[in-house]
Amino acid sequence: MLTKSVVSSKFFTQETRANQSGLTISVVVPTRNEAGNVEKLLTSLKSAFYGTFIEVIFVDDSSDDTPEVVVAAIEKFPAQNVRLIHRSPEEQVGGLGGAVAVGLKAACADYVCVMDGDLQHPPEMVPVLLKTALEQQADLVVATRRSEDSQVSGLSKARNLISRGLDMAARLFFYRRLHGVSDPLTGFFVVRVSALNLESLHPKGFKILLEILVRNPNLRKAEVPFHFAERFSGQSKASAKEAFKYLNLLWSLRFGEGSLRFIGFALVGVSGLLVNSLFLFLATDKLHVYYLVSAGIATVASTLWNFGLTEAIVYRAGSKAQGRLKRLGLFFVVNVIALGLRTPMIYLMTSLLGIYYVVSNLVSLALLTVLRFLVADNAIWGRASSSSGIEKSTTIRRRTVKNTYAYNIHDIVTVVSEGELPELEPFRVMTEIKDPTILVTIGLPRALKPGEDKSHYMRYRELFGHLGFEVGIEIEKENVKVVAAPMLRYSPHVLYTNVVEPLLRWTFVKRGYALVHGATIAFGDAAYMITARTDTGKTTTLLKILAYQRRNSDQAAFISDDMTIVAPNGMALTYPKPLTISYHTLRAVNTDTLTFREKVTLPIQSRIHSRSGRRFAFLISKTHLPAATINMITQMLVPPPKYFVNKLVTKVKLSQKACLTGMFIIERGKNEILPIENSEAMEVLLKNCEDAYGFPPYDDVKEFLYCYDDADLHVREQAIIRQAMDVLPARVIRSDSLDWWSQIPSFVNDEHVSSDISRALQVESFPQSRISGQPERVSVQ
Repeated sequence: MLTKSVVSSKFFTQETRANQSGLTISVVVPTRNEAGNVEKLLTSLKSAFYGTFIEVIFVDDSSDDTPEVVVAAIEKFPAQNVRLIHRSPEEQVGGLGGAVAVGLKAACADYVCVMDGDLQHPPEMVPVLLKTALEQQADLVVATRRSEDSQVSGLSKARNLISRGLDMAARLFFYRRLHGVSDPLTGFFVVRVSALNLESLHPKGFKILLEILVRNPNLRKAEVPFHFAERFSGQSKASAKEAFKYLNLLWSLRFGEGSLRFIGFALVGVSGLLVNSLFLFLATDKLHVYYLVSAGIATVASTLWNFGLTEAIVYRAGSKAQGRLKRLGLFFVVNVIALGLRTPMIYLMTSLLGIYYVVSNLVSLALLTVLRFLVADNAIWGRASSSSGIEKSTTIRRRTVKNTYAYNIHDIVTVVSEGELPELEPFRVMTEIKDPTILVTIGLPRALKPGEDKSHYMRYRELFGHLGFEVGIEIEKENVKVVAAPMLRYSPHVLYTNVVEPLLRWTFVKRGYALVHGATIAFGDAAYMITARTDTGKTTTLLKILAYQRRNSDQAAFISDDMTIVAPNGMALTYPKPLTISYHTLRAVNTDTLTFREKVTLPIQSRIHSRSGRRFAFLISKTHLPAATINMITQMLVPPPKYFVNKLVTKVKLSQKACLTGMFIIERGKNEILPIENSEAMEVLLKNCEDAYGFPPYDDVKEFLYCYDDADLHVREQAIIRQAMDVLPARVIRSDSLDWWSQIPSFVNDEHVSSDISRALQVESFPQSRISGQPERVSVQ
């Protein structure tokens, strides 16, 4: 088979992987000016795999004639599927590691060998590595230079010493992750690609294996010794620059991708403090300007200073003139907003607490450093600065080909949106949805036309009109069309929570389902709903139950946290929105899965999006202030701390659906567990469902949404919930120590609860369709 392939790396993603029939292994060879080694390498691989169909992918960053040599060699080796991926200079992000990541995503075989193109890695060892992987059922087989049977003739004493020093540094950072791997820095290994999370790789420099080991800790590993030979042709690419990249990689893997940028941003900010304080002193003490006005002058001066250093040093965008004025403008806007937040802080400390104004200014600047970094890193310079070339290319391709996000929720409701809806990410599909149930476009909502039926279209707008929170909603039979103001694109959590989720609530009711405010956990085929008032501790309770599933016999599985889709036959369907956590939640489940930046920002996010923060927001909503716009801007600057359950509990069991079997109502108070009449439990549940909504614009749009064809969807929703749950045993668990998590599993496993369940199943009024998994339609008179 002869395949002549010269392509750009951006067309290869994990989605396009398709195992070719008869393909034994893919060999990925990153090359940079290796023209003299290509033919010898292919000849050796041909001999090693005589009569066997393999694939060889050259991922090339060369500035010499290596690409031409590869193309010329293709016709000489028809028994091999030789492909060339030549990366243009703008795609050469991540160095050798980035090239390997591109190759891994482009490979067609499940087992892939990564090796250098200089023949220091002997091609005849590739079949040995593959055989070891198959025989030992290993996900990763490392060709090690550090075993007793290994030989190293391709490294000088100095380079060998440096290599061992770099190895020791890696073990200081990741002693446990690297346990049992004698050579984590080798560039010669075989890996089963389906066992890797390729999207988690953000390569920097040569040492891609180290990142694979750290980011995929559960790989089954094996080792094979080999002879690390001398280079056949060309020059080594090792340098002091690559050593710096390696140290950068170590730091990023240990403390998070954004930690180095945060440190650089903070150091620039420290220098900006001096500039800011100098101008503040000169304007106030020398020019006798009022100190609050001086703070504004100082902000302008320090903003120019900080922008210059941040542009040149932190994000190294000094040579990228395109977009610089836009970045400067955004940087100024952020600092003006920060000044607006700082002004009351400075006034409080200076005028009310008597703190010296220079100190007040420094404190306010320090408190807002994290906030400013989040905006700079995400909105101004963007995360792409730390991404690999293939990630950039994939993102560009996705946005170029299709400017929308499509979601299919259990084949019940489909959503297509021009703005990202992160809460619906588990339902994301890459296929086109031609007639979505809910269509969200970003634009300028139109006004109501003269004489237009108000039951089919409405517009909600606040003080700032198109510049603030504004939506237009049009209902057409079974479908809903939404036009959201442009600013909502940059506040995706608000777009979902305040616009899309209320629409989903009533759309589900039209389809015969209810979106119920309650966490649901499955024990085998039996599902239990946990409901509580907002901010009681439902999320922490759920996470602790899941985190303490340590035995193989433990069956607790996650269905939903905040909302659960309930069918009238009693089936609970998963609705796995990300969980909003706090610092307390993180400590309760004892997890260490957040990055450095996520840990640093969590206290600020938790404080703003805490119970007191939401109470303050609801207080604002009762005034004539533009509450929805304020909320949108707040969440744009400080996104809520939302994480999916498998990020917080790494080995969590997941369940798609289960039959509702019981209900727990958790409350704070004196320790007691009480059975409760189902009718009373229903009232509590329905009240909690209403408590989940209420923030603007919900009160203004709810009647428009739930009045449908002269039927009250609110009544229909309650009928669905009652039909699904009106015979379930329910209990109230009160605790002053918030330890509901330890009591719920014991009740589920208790024989008394089992007998209650059995009796409930025997109730004559219990719907027989409940077990079938098919919903019953609920008619509303």
